[in-house]
Amino acid sequence: MIDRDGLADFLRRRRELLRPADVGLPDGARRRTPGLRREEVAQLAGMSTDYYSRLEQSRGANPSEPIVASLARALRCDLDERDHLYHLAGLAPPLRLAGRHLGPGLIGLVERLDDIPVFVATDLDEVLWQNALADVLIGHRSGTGRARNLTWLWFTDPAIRQLFPEEDWDAHSAAHVSDLRGTYGRRMGDQDVTSLVEDLVAQSEEFRALWDLHEVGVRRLPRKRFLNSEVGELDLTCETLLTPAADVRVRAFLPIEGTDARDKLALLKVIGTQTFA
Repeated sequence: MIDRDGLADFLRRRRELLRPADVGLPDGARRRTPGLRREEVAQLAGMSTDYYSRLEQSRGANPSEPIVASLARALRCDLDERDHLYHLAGLAPPLRLAGRHLGPGLIGLVERLDDIPVFVATDLDEVLWQNALADVLIGHRSGTGRARNLTWLWFTDPAIRQLFPEEDWDAHSAAHVSDLRGTYGRRMGDQDVTSLVEDLVAQSEEFRALWDLHEVGVRRLPRKRFLNSEVGELDLTCETLLTPAADVRVRAFLPIEGTDARDKLALLKVIGTQTFA
């Protein structure tokens, strides 16, 4: 059962503990109350201010699991605080598997990288967080599970391939499969891994053929070409940072020197995000 009063109190206290600088927001005008404003938390969590305000007032609809997960990230909850938030909302907290929670430190780091596309993903390529430039570059990922899994989308949704030159598709396919094979070998028997592989084998003949080759390796496509309707082709290099404790991957896309990618990213930051919004 949801504990509405406890949930409201916890949300309010967490909000009051955070400063704008903690979440990458400007201080702005003088604040009448400590911490963040309700509208700022709502913006960070991707929900309406009215909905969030109702939660703090012990009323409104019961929050769903994606809503609680968004609130935990927005309020910079650690794992214990996240689990407590789930319990207050009447939900079972996610299992403490690696790669499912972004800690406050990691969120604070990636939010400061706002001049290049950056996203954070699990070892199965499920996007957990991405910034505005990544939204423009690879598309905004809404929903949960497979709708945010780049490997699944690569082999089941033709639209995602239009973001890359066709002559690069084979290399991308091979990289996705060999990367997944490495995770499969390391976490053999885990249900999330085996179900993804089984479903991809059933859905995609291309995946099935590549999987049968049994090639293993971490993704090795350091240089990637993206196609964008606003600025054309961008030549970027992908730097992957691993976080051993959380087992998630931060992928940052940097402009390649000697190309016009830096200028194009700067232009996208101005007009691309406006077009996306």
